[in-house]
Amino acid sequence: MTLNSPTATVRTLRHFVDGAWCEGASDAVIDDRDPATGDLLAHVPAGAAADVDAAVQAARRAQVTWATTPPQVRARALYRLRDVLDAHRDELAAIVTRDMGKTTDDALAEVGRGIESVEAAMSGVHRLKGQLLEGIGTGVDVELVRQPVGVVAAITPFNFPAMIPMWFLPFAVVTGNAFLLKPSEQVPLTAERYMELIGGIEEIPRGLVNMVHGGREAVNAILEHAGIGAVSFVGSASTARYVATKGTEAGKRVQALGGAKNAFIVLPDADLRTVASGVAGSAFGAAGQRCMAGSVVVLVGTQAEQDRALGAIVDAAKRLRTGAGANPATDVCPVISAASRERLVEEIAAAEADGLGVIVDGRLADPGEGGANLGPTVIDGVPRDHRIATEELFGPVLAVVRADDLDDALAFANASRYGNSTILFTESGGAARQFRAQAQAGMLGVNIGVAAPIAWMPFGGWKESIDADLHANGDDAFLFYTRQKVLTTRWAGTSVTNGDLRF
Repeated sequence: MTLNSPTATVRTLRHFVDGAWCEGASDAVIDDRDPATGDLLAHVPAGAAADVDAAVQAARRAQVTWATTPPQVRARALYRLRDVLDAHRDELAAIVTRDMGKTTDDALAEVGRGIESVEAAMSGVHRLKGQLLEGIGTGVDVELVRQPVGVVAAITPFNFPAMIPMWFLPFAVVTGNAFLLKPSEQVPLTAERYMELIGGIEEIPRGLVNMVHGGREAVNAILEHAGIGAVSFVGSASTARYVATKGTEAGKRVQALGGAKNAFIVLPDADLRTVASGVAGSAFGAAGQRCMAGSVVVLVGTQAEQDRALGAIVDAAKRLRTGAGANPATDVCPVISAASRERLVEEIAAAEADGLGVIVDGRLADPGEGGANLGPTVIDGVPRDHRIATEELFGPVLAVVRADDLDDALAFANASRYGNSTILFTESGGAARQFRAQAQAGMLGVNIGVAAPIAWMPFGGWKESIDADLHANGDDAFLFYTRQKVLTTRWAGTSVTNGDLRF
């Protein structure tokens, strides 16, 4: 963190509160740099408790009226939001590429998935319908209604600056809540453009959607503020646990999505072209910086069968080109920063020092102007308890583990403290059925590299991959952002025996 010293070419960002851009309470800023070039893109204000409070107060004023707005009118606001985002799809993707580093195709896909979440939230009118049961006693009826929580907040990560905010914002808004976004300080520019676009949508009232930049201080202020009723978070497992603990201690409902160590299981009957494409795209796409990225492949079968599968994966990895995301020829973008690359290089070196085989070495790739390029890396002979096989590295590093059969492979995958995703490659329906029944993860895939559900389904893992009961997107989102209220009624004049209810 540095003191605020804007230059003629580098601007200082501002918070978006009550429909207007405003300076922060603190002069401290955080540098935002382009991973591909190292260029300083912006100074990000280090939001303080006063900034969060100002946003919450604005949100509370807007939410009072918004909660009484007919749900179909709230849904129409999302139709408008969807159209605006679609019209700026290419622009938003270009911002993602510049700020986060991912390739243009990957960024476009991310923006598209964010728009799908808006489309899924449009069904809010249907999802908000309650329940009624007549005659539960003599002259007595009972009904259930769903009402908004109030002011809700989302703390989002660097790896999907366009998609993940849309996991939360549209669902929160359509259910009658006001919304506060705290984007990652490493990728603030997409969120800034979102606020500019939302500020121009007249169907979304002033103050309903707010944004505060910052780091740990802003996060703590959100978790501690009594005016915030619910918090959504995506990030590392340790931070997810911190957010869940601190948030629930403050009386908030929390959904905190954490880390992952996703396994591919490759059976001998798998189509090797499908394996090579799926594993390479998942492990090395976005430089492995996805919570759904597969980072350990479990090869099943004889030595010869395992080696054939590994050969196909290695060949695919070696064909991938590493470089700046804006270059159309690039397959593997930079990691988020030079510091992140250095951390990953140290992990690879430590594995090599332990005698593991670095059979594809991403350290040989040109680090690039920003010092953040790391090529695909494949490490063979990994013991099942080695940290390369058990810990989330969040980079283009793939560990290779061997197994005797599907039971053995599942035993390894299920032993992970994480449970985000597991993938099976096979042509056997029986194996796939066993996998579906026994794999201990929230999101499974068969013959697909990234098993990310569409927005109409809930997104979330098991075990230490989530600290919550309800996941993001799908039906879970409508449940998370509403509180249910049950009303039991009896009107004067109804027939009651002996003046008492008969149950």
